[in-house]
Amino acid sequence: MAKGKNGQIAVPFLLTIFIGLIIIGGGAYGIYRYFGFGKVEVPPEPVPRTSGDITYEDNHTMLFVLDAPEKNCPPTFVLMRSMPLKKEIVFVGIPSNTIALIDDQQQSINGSYASGGIAAASEFVAKVFDIQIDRYMKFSADAFKKVYDICGDVTYPVNADIAGFKNDGTSQLLNSEQALTFVTYTMFKDGETERAFTAASMLSSMVNQADGKRISDNFDNSFNIIINMVESNVTSEDYKKRKTAIKNMFENGSSIASTLSLDGTPAGEDFIPSSGFIANIKDKYFVDKK
Repeated sequence: MAKGKNGQIAVPFLLTIFIGLIIIGGGAYGIYRYFGFGKVEVPPEPVPRTSGDITYEDNHTMLFVLDAPEKNCPPTFVLMRSMPLKKEIVFVGIPSNTIALIDDQQQSINGSYASGGIAAASEFVAKVFDIQIDRYMKFSADAFKKVYDICGDVTYPVNADIAGFKNDGTSQLLNSEQALTFVTYTMFKDGETERAFTAASMLSSMVNQADGKRISDNFDNSFNIIINMVESNVTSEDYKKRKTAIKNMFENGSSIASTLSLDGTPAGEDFIPSSGFIANIKDKYFVDKK
Protein backbone atom coordinates (compact mmCIF):
# COMPACT_ATOMS: atom_id res chain seq x y z
CA MET A 1 0.00 0.00 0.00
CA ALA A 2 1.34 3.38 -0.87
CA LYS A 3 1.43 5.77 2.04
CA GLY A 4 0.01 9.23 1.63
CA LYS A 5 3.42 10.67 2.44
CA ASN A 6 4.68 9.46 -0.90
CA GLY A 7 5.68 12.51 -2.88
CA GLN A 8 4.45 10.93 -6.07
CA ILE A 9 0.82 11.60 -5.22
CA ALA A 10 -0.53 14.70 -6.92
CA VAL A 11 -1.61 17.59 -4.78
CA PRO A 12 -4.78 18.65 -6.52
CA PHE A 13 -5.83 15.12 -7.27
CA LEU A 14 -5.78 13.86 -3.72
CA LEU A 15 -7.99 16.66 -2.42
CA THR A 16 -10.41 15.90 -5.22
CA ILE A 17 -10.56 12.33 -4.07
CA PHE A 18 -11.41 13.20 -0.49
CA ILE A 19 -14.41 15.30 -1.33
CA GLY A 20 -15.61 12.87 -3.80
CA LEU A 21 -14.20 14.49 -6.88
CA ILE A 22 -11.25 12.37 -7.57
CA ILE A 23 -10.80 11.70 -11.21
CA ILE A 24 -8.91 8.51 -11.46
CA GLY A 25 -8.81 5.42 -13.51
CA GLY A 26 -9.51 5.33 -17.23
CA GLY A 27 -8.28 2.99 -19.92
CA ALA A 28 -5.04 2.92 -21.89
CA TYR A 29 -4.85 2.99 -25.68
CA GLY A 30 -4.34 -0.50 -27.17
CA ILE A 31 -2.00 -1.45 -30.01
CA TYR A 32 -3.64 -3.78 -32.45
CA ARG A 33 -1.90 -6.22 -34.78
CA TYR A 34 -3.42 -7.77 -37.84
CA PHE A 35 -2.14 -11.10 -39.11
CA GLY A 36 -2.60 -12.28 -42.70
CA PHE A 37 -0.74 -14.72 -44.95
CA GLY A 38 2.06 -14.95 -42.46
CA LYS A 39 2.61 -11.18 -42.55
CA VAL A 40 2.19 -8.96 -39.54
CA GLU A 41 0.98 -5.45 -40.21
CA VAL A 42 1.20 -2.83 -37.49
CA PRO A 43 -1.28 0.03 -37.93
CA PRO A 44 -0.24 3.58 -37.13
CA GLU A 45 -0.31 4.57 -33.49
CA PRO A 46 -3.59 6.24 -32.52
CA VAL A 47 -3.57 10.00 -32.40
CA PRO A 48 -3.28 11.09 -28.75
CA ARG A 49 -6.24 13.02 -27.47
CA THR A 50 -5.74 16.74 -27.46
CA SER A 51 -4.79 18.28 -24.16
CA GLY A 52 -7.91 19.67 -22.60
CA ASP A 53 -10.28 17.06 -24.02
CA ILE A 54 -12.60 15.32 -21.58
CA THR A 55 -13.44 11.75 -22.57
CA TYR A 56 -14.67 8.47 -21.15
CA GLU A 57 -11.06 7.75 -20.27
CA ASP A 58 -11.49 10.17 -17.38
CA ASN A 59 -14.13 7.95 -15.73
CA HIS A 60 -12.95 6.13 -12.65
CA THR A 61 -14.08 4.08 -9.68
CA MET A 62 -12.72 4.45 -6.16
CA LEU A 63 -13.29 2.94 -2.74
CA PHE A 64 -13.18 5.23 0.30
CA VAL A 65 -12.65 3.92 3.82
CA LEU A 66 -13.05 5.97 6.98
CA ASP A 67 -11.30 4.21 9.85
CA ALA A 68 -11.98 5.93 13.18
CA PRO A 69 -11.57 3.33 15.94
CA GLU A 70 -11.71 6.07 18.58
CA LYS A 71 -15.40 6.41 17.70
CA ASN A 72 -16.01 2.73 18.60
CA CYS A 73 -17.43 2.28 15.12
CA PRO A 74 -16.74 -0.25 12.36
CA PRO A 75 -14.88 1.05 9.29
CA THR A 76 -17.05 3.04 6.90
CA PHE A 77 -17.01 1.99 3.23
CA VAL A 78 -18.20 4.13 0.32
CA LEU A 79 -17.85 3.27 -3.37
CA MET A 80 -17.57 6.19 -5.76
CA ARG A 81 -18.05 6.29 -9.52
CA SER A 82 -16.91 9.52 -11.18
CA MET A 83 -17.99 10.42 -14.73
CA PRO A 84 -16.44 13.79 -15.64
CA LEU A 85 -17.79 13.86 -19.19
CA LYS A 86 -21.31 13.74 -17.76
CA LYS A 87 -20.31 15.91 -14.78
CA GLU A 88 -21.75 13.23 -12.52
CA ILE A 89 -20.56 11.41 -9.42
CA VAL A 90 -22.37 8.55 -7.70
CA PHE A 91 -21.69 7.42 -4.14
CA VAL A 92 -22.78 3.99 -2.91
CA GLY A 93 -22.56 3.26 0.80
CA ILE A 94 -21.54 -0.33 1.55
CA PRO A 95 -22.56 -1.65 4.99
CA SER A 96 -19.62 -2.87 7.05
CA ASN A 97 -21.48 -6.14 7.72
CA THR A 98 -21.78 -6.98 4.00
CA ILE A 99 -21.07 -10.62 3.16
CA ALA A 100 -20.90 -12.46 -0.15
CA LEU A 101 -19.99 -15.81 -1.63
CA ILE A 102 -16.65 -15.36 -3.40
CA ASP A 103 -14.72 -18.25 -4.93
CA ASP A 104 -17.13 -20.64 -3.21
CA GLN A 105 -16.33 -19.17 0.19
CA GLN A 106 -18.32 -16.79 2.33
CA GLN A 107 -16.38 -13.59 2.83
CA SER A 108 -17.10 -10.21 4.37
CA ILE A 109 -15.90 -6.71 3.59
CA ASN A 110 -15.03 -6.08 7.22
CA GLY A 111 -13.13 -9.35 7.46
CA SER A 112 -11.26 -8.58 4.25
CA TYR A 113 -10.33 -5.15 5.56
CA ALA A 114 -9.24 -6.52 8.94
CA SER A 115 -6.97 -9.13 7.37
CA GLY A 116 -5.61 -7.27 4.36
CA GLY A 117 -6.35 -3.57 4.76
CA ILE A 118 -7.94 -1.29 2.22
CA ALA A 119 -6.43 -3.14 -0.75
CA ALA A 120 -8.19 -6.36 0.33
CA ALA A 121 -11.46 -4.52 0.96
CA SER A 122 -11.17 -3.00 -2.51
CA GLU A 123 -10.68 -6.46 -4.01
CA PHE A 124 -13.76 -7.74 -2.15
CA VAL A 125 -15.94 -4.94 -3.51
CA ALA A 126 -14.54 -5.41 -7.02
CA LYS A 127 -15.53 -9.08 -6.99
CA VAL A 128 -18.98 -8.51 -5.46
CA PHE A 129 -19.84 -5.77 -7.96
CA ASP A 130 -17.92 -7.42 -10.83
CA ILE A 131 -16.20 -4.13 -11.62
CA GLN A 132 -12.72 -2.70 -11.68
CA ILE A 133 -11.81 -0.43 -8.79
CA ASP A 134 -9.13 1.89 -10.07
CA ARG A 135 -7.92 3.44 -6.84
CA TYR A 136 -8.63 3.52 -3.12
CA MET A 137 -8.20 5.94 -0.25
CA LYS A 138 -8.30 5.48 3.49
CA PHE A 139 -8.62 8.38 5.88
CA SER A 140 -8.65 8.79 9.63
CA ALA A 141 -10.96 10.89 11.78
CA ASP A 142 -8.56 13.83 11.61
CA ALA A 143 -8.21 13.54 7.85
CA PHE A 144 -11.97 13.42 7.41
CA LYS A 145 -12.42 16.55 9.52
CA LYS A 146 -9.67 18.39 7.67
CA VAL A 147 -11.22 17.67 4.27
CA TYR A 148 -14.66 18.56 5.62
CA ASP A 149 -13.32 21.92 6.79
CA ILE A 150 -11.77 22.54 3.38
CA CYS A 151 -15.12 21.91 1.68
CA GLY A 152 -17.04 23.97 4.20
CA ASP A 153 -19.75 23.07 6.71
CA VAL A 154 -22.69 21.10 5.32
CA THR A 155 -26.39 21.54 6.05
CA TYR A 156 -27.92 18.10 6.53
CA PRO A 157 -31.17 16.68 8.01
CA VAL A 158 -30.50 14.74 11.20
CA ASN A 159 -33.05 12.22 12.47
CA ALA A 160 -30.89 10.32 14.94
CA ASP A 161 -31.01 10.71 18.71
CA ILE A 162 -27.46 12.02 19.16
CA ALA A 163 -26.49 14.32 22.02
CA GLY A 164 -25.99 17.87 20.81
CA PHE A 165 -28.10 17.42 17.66
CA LYS A 166 -31.66 18.28 16.83
CA ASN A 167 -33.13 14.86 16.05
CA ASP A 168 -36.40 15.93 14.43
CA GLY A 169 -35.27 15.41 10.86
CA THR A 170 -34.79 19.12 10.18
CA SER A 171 -31.70 20.37 8.40
CA GLN A 172 -28.93 21.76 10.55
CA LEU A 173 -25.46 23.14 9.86
CA LEU A 174 -22.85 20.63 10.96
CA ASN A 175 -19.26 21.39 11.81
CA SER A 176 -16.55 18.81 11.12
CA GLU A 177 -16.73 17.16 14.55
CA GLN A 178 -20.52 16.86 14.31
CA ALA A 179 -20.28 15.43 10.78
CA LEU A 180 -17.78 12.81 11.96
CA THR A 181 -19.99 11.92 14.93
CA PHE A 182 -22.98 11.58 12.64
CA VAL A 183 -21.41 9.24 10.08
CA THR A 184 -19.90 7.06 12.81
CA TYR A 185 -23.11 6.81 14.85
CA THR A 186 -23.89 3.12 15.36
CA MET A 187 -27.45 3.28 16.64
CA PHE A 188 -29.35 4.11 13.46
CA LYS A 189 -32.74 2.42 13.26
CA ASP A 190 -31.72 0.34 10.24
CA GLY A 191 -28.23 -0.35 11.53
CA GLU A 192 -25.19 -0.45 9.26
CA THR A 193 -27.33 -0.20 6.13
CA GLU A 194 -28.59 3.21 7.17
CA ARG A 195 -25.18 4.32 8.40
CA ALA A 196 -23.54 3.40 5.09
CA PHE A 197 -26.15 5.38 3.18
CA THR A 198 -25.72 8.32 5.57
CA ALA A 199 -21.96 8.37 5.00
CA ALA A 200 -22.39 8.26 1.21
CA SER A 201 -25.07 10.94 1.36
CA MET A 202 -22.82 13.15 3.50
CA LEU A 203 -20.11 12.91 0.84
CA SER A 204 -22.63 13.93 -1.81
CA SER A 205 -23.63 16.93 0.28
CA MET A 206 -20.00 17.91 0.79
CA VAL A 207 -19.56 17.95 -2.97
CA ASN A 208 -22.82 19.65 -3.91
CA GLN A 209 -22.70 22.34 -1.23
CA ALA A 210 -19.04 23.27 -1.73
CA ASP A 211 -17.94 26.27 -3.78
CA GLY A 212 -16.61 24.35 -6.75
CA LYS A 213 -14.46 27.12 -8.17
CA ARG A 214 -12.92 27.93 -4.80
CA ILE A 215 -12.09 24.27 -4.25
CA SER A 216 -10.65 23.97 -7.75
CA ASP A 217 -8.52 27.08 -7.34
CA ASN A 218 -7.09 25.86 -4.03
CA PHE A 219 -6.25 22.25 -4.82
CA ASP A 220 -2.50 22.78 -4.55
CA ASN A 221 -2.65 24.75 -1.31
CA SER A 222 -4.84 22.17 0.39
CA PHE A 223 -3.01 19.05 -0.68
CA ASN A 224 0.13 19.55 1.36
CA ILE A 225 -1.97 19.62 4.51
CA ILE A 226 -3.85 16.45 3.63
CA ILE A 227 -1.17 14.32 2.02
CA ASN A 228 0.47 13.28 5.28
CA MET A 229 -2.87 12.16 6.73
CA VAL A 230 -3.99 9.56 4.21
CA GLU A 231 -3.20 6.23 2.64
CA SER A 232 -3.81 5.78 -1.08
CA ASN A 233 -2.50 4.29 -4.31
CA VAL A 234 -3.11 7.46 -6.34
CA THR A 235 -0.09 8.62 -8.35
CA SER A 236 1.01 11.91 -9.87
CA GLU A 237 0.39 10.45 -13.32
CA ASP A 238 -3.28 9.98 -12.46
CA TYR A 239 -3.64 13.67 -11.80
CA LYS A 240 -1.67 14.81 -14.83
CA LYS A 241 -3.98 12.85 -17.13
CA ARG A 242 -7.18 14.14 -15.56
CA LYS A 243 -6.47 17.65 -14.35
CA THR A 244 -8.70 19.27 -16.97
CA ALA A 245 -11.59 16.92 -16.20
CA ILE A 246 -11.31 17.62 -12.48
CA LYS A 247 -11.40 21.37 -12.87
CA ASN A 248 -14.18 21.28 -15.43
CA MET A 249 -16.41 19.17 -13.21
CA PHE A 250 -15.82 21.38 -10.20
CA GLU A 251 -16.24 24.68 -11.94
CA ASN A 252 -19.01 23.93 -14.44
CA GLY A 253 -21.04 21.14 -12.82
CA SER A 254 -24.18 21.74 -10.78
CA SER A 255 -25.35 19.31 -8.07
CA ILE A 256 -23.10 16.74 -9.64
CA ALA A 257 -23.18 14.19 -6.81
CA SER A 258 -25.92 11.70 -5.97
CA THR A 259 -26.29 8.79 -3.54
CA LEU A 260 -27.55 5.24 -3.95
CA SER A 261 -28.72 2.99 -1.15
CA LEU A 262 -27.34 -0.52 -1.63
CA ASP A 263 -30.32 -2.87 -1.82
CA GLY A 264 -30.06 -6.21 -0.10
CA THR A 265 -31.31 -8.58 2.59
CA PRO A 266 -30.47 -8.67 6.31
CA ALA A 267 -29.26 -12.11 7.42
CA GLY A 268 -28.95 -12.09 11.18
CA GLU A 269 -26.19 -9.61 11.89
CA ASP A 270 -25.02 -9.68 8.28
CA PHE A 271 -26.15 -7.97 5.07
CA ILE A 272 -26.39 -9.73 1.70
CA PRO A 273 -26.40 -7.30 -1.25
CA SER A 274 -28.92 -7.84 -4.04
CA SER A 275 -27.31 -9.26 -7.18
CA GLY A 276 -30.13 -7.78 -9.27
CA PHE A 277 -29.55 -4.32 -7.84
CA ILE A 278 -25.81 -4.59 -8.43
CA ALA A 279 -26.36 -5.69 -12.03
CA ASN A 280 -28.62 -2.69 -12.64
CA ILE A 281 -26.28 -0.06 -11.24
CA LYS A 282 -23.30 -1.69 -12.93
CA ASP A 283 -24.99 -1.34 -16.30
CA LYS A 284 -26.15 2.21 -15.58
CA TYR A 285 -23.03 3.70 -13.99
CA PHE A 286 -20.04 1.40 -14.29
CA VAL A 287 -20.11 0.61 -18.00
CA ASP A 288 -18.83 3.29 -20.34
CA LYS A 289 -21.50 3.78 -23.00
CA LYS A 290 -20.09 5.93 -25.73
